Amino acid sequence: MTRELMKRTVCAKSIFELWGHGKSAEELYTSLKNYPVERMLPYLQSDSTYKIGIHTFNKTLTQVEKIRKIDALEFLPFGGKVNLKKPEHVFWILEDYGMDPNNIPEDPLHLYFGRWIADGQRELIESYSVKRRHFIGNTSMDACLSFIMANHARVKANDVVFDPFVGTGGLLISAAHFGAYVYGTDIDYNTIHGLGKASRKNQKWRGPDENIRANLRQYGLEKYYLDALVSDASTPIWRKGMLFDAVITDPPYGIREATRRTGSQKEISKSTEKSTENHVFVSSNYHLSDIFFDLLKFSAEYLVMGGRLVYWLPIYRPEYTEEIIPQHPCLKLISNCEQMLSSHTSRRLLTMEKVKEFKDQDQYSHLLDSQYMPYKGHNSFRDKYFSGVTKRIAKEEDDNQK
Repeated sequence: MTRELMKRTVCAKSIFELWGHGKSAEELYTSLKNYPVERMLPYLQSDSTYKIGIHTFNKTLTQVEKIRKIDALEFLPFGGKVNLKKPEHVFWILEDYGMDPNNIPEDPLHLYFGRWIADGQRELIESYSVKRRHFIGNTSMDACLSFIMANHARVKANDVVFDPFVGTGGLLISAAHFGAYVYGTDIDYNTIHGLGKASRKNQKWRGPDENIRANLRQYGLEKYYLDALVSDASTPIWRKGMLFDAVITDPPYGIREATRRTGSQKEISKSTEKSTENHVFVSSNYHLSDIFFDLLKFSAEYLVMGGRLVYWLPIYRPEYTEEIIPQHPCLKLISNCEQMLSSHTSRRLLTMEKVKEFKDQDQYSHLLDSQYMPYKGHNSFRDKYFSGVTKRIAKEEDDNQK
């Protein structure tokens, strides 16, 4: 179970079975001598091989110092042979020298010794980095956060995962990495078709093969790509039924990407947009509260039972209470994690699980909810966000004048 967990996580570097710890070498040795021998012996047999490594935080040791510290553990009943290339069992000394690189103590603040069990997947953050991705946009999701969201959704092989605000497909990539088939929609015609201005520095226009499919092809995941369509999240295009194992998305907040939905023909004279291929559609404002209620309603209707919705909710921190988190009778809140954006704003990573089959009477359940009015506060997030930015700039200017 532990090794399976480490095959997924990007948040942990390694996991160990702790045998001893202390605030000094003497305390560590005493702790090790008190560790039950019967728990050590399976890994110290005469017919086994092992190696001992040492890792320091905030300090670099010479090879002589490392060997001296390893030799000091000779009191442990190692019966096997040392094998530095392919050992059966690996042990580590971990030394913590604090967080201040300008004030490194002579001796470690904490010492640990244990048996290595498994490494996490931290290397995925680098190998899937947005910096080297073929097709990106202004709001392409960070690779680490994308994998965290896929894990919250419990994405697994052969799942069907959907992103209704797909953008450049960053969330689809992490889901496809775990073997899920991925699908997305977005109201932005140019983004879906890889047209228009580029988001990269020193590049004016997007290239001929900058699109979501090319992103998955870059990582050898194209076989998991189902499609991406131009579609309005406020008016689902799907036949009735439970279609998706997970819905993973990052809705627009109105900061770097506009919040839009399809308008009526009456609005055509007020708001007409044209793409580079004369594609014309009518769009109107899409309030944040409506975005989240449509998202929850869609997930309640189209997720399989036990399927998960994972999405980001922008928050103005001085006014935050748990009551403003959107709810739906078919969905149960599983987790609520905060990522700070500024001193006054943050966003919450919300994970919800479908626990009840969707009925027609659930379609407008939020309108009957006595807590509906507090949710409307999400609509002013953009104004509150920029009011904080304006105040910060004014303060910096005042400080510079003093």
